[in-house]
Amino acid sequence: MLYISGARLLPDEQVRIALTQMDGIGPQKAIQLCSRLGISGNIKMNELTKYQIDQIEQMISQDHVVHWELKRGERADIERFISISCYRGIRHQDGLPCRGQRTHTNARTARKQIRKCAEV
Repeated sequence: MLYISGARLLPDEQVRIALTQMDGIGPQKAIQLCSRLGISGNIKMNELTKYQIDQIEQMISQDHVVHWELKRGERADIERFISISCYRGIRHQDGLPCRGQRTHTNARTARKQIRKCAEV
């Protein structure tokens, strides 16, 4: 297994596809990253040299917010919503959908968790 910035990448995938497994890097960013480093996006991850892997890791850490940094930022945003008690924060706190989805007939798993907490 190959780890870059805390994300596990499969060795038998193409570079441009494997990089999209990291949170914060999509198909376009993966292709741009490969072209900036002069690496073909079609070669497999296990065919890369140690130097190329180090270059990829360095480029990602400089230019992109990825994986655990991205998740930490998302969690901080949710905590901020909860602390100021806005609508989205209350919905996050209650475990309900917060982007306008209906809950009368949908969101069954979210409502099931609410019912279990209420019964106890």
